[in-house]
Amino acid sequence: METNSSSKFKKICVFCGSNPGHRKVFSDAALELGNELVLRKMDLVYGGGSVGLMGLIAQRVYDGGCHVFGVIPKALVPIEISGESVGDVKIVPDMHERKAEMARQADAFIALPGGYGTMEELLEMITWAQLGIHKKPVGLLNVDGYYNSLLTLFDNGVEEGFIKPGARHIVVSAPTARELLNKMEQYTPSHDHVAPYESWEMEQLTNYSREQSP
Repeated sequence: METNSSSKFKKICVFCGSNPGHRKVFSDAALELGNELVLRKMDLVYGGGSVGLMGLIAQRVYDGGCHVFGVIPKALVPIEISGESVGDVKIVPDMHERKAEMARQADAFIALPGGYGTMEELLEMITWAQLGIHKKPVGLLNVDGYYNSLLTLFDNGVEEGFIKPGARHIVVSAPTARELLNKMEQYTPSHDHVAPYESWEMEQLTNYSREQSP
């Protein structure tokens, strides 16, 4: 595959588990996504850990010559960093600042399989998109159907009147990294924002690129 030098994304934030999961398919997917970022010359923003899926994708992107920027709360340093850290790592006070810093740095978001923390980060970025805080694509790498139940829950939310049909399309999902990134490149928001982008004046988001505004 040729590199995509015209990509509109320069930095991708990847949310993923600090555990590898029980099956090799998850580790393979993390490495595949890392390879795809390198092919497209995209830098990585991630949770700063050197273990689990986080460590795998970070090392692969770093070894491929792209920049790796990790953000980790001080309390998790001894838990999620084993030995040498990968790339540049910024230590922040808490989880809120971690997410805000990752969001500031990235042009788009992708969630690999993970646990509560990964899903919480994913859902916050989806919520921010719905509210109009950002217009950055949010992708779900649905490895071997790992997120099928979550996607079904979203569909049920639409059917039951809790999620607007347009907002359901905030989530871009695909089973492979290549397909997901291709779909995210073509993503155009189709939902009505709760509030105008310009009306959000949250301090932690002041460094969002103004290129994202209309």
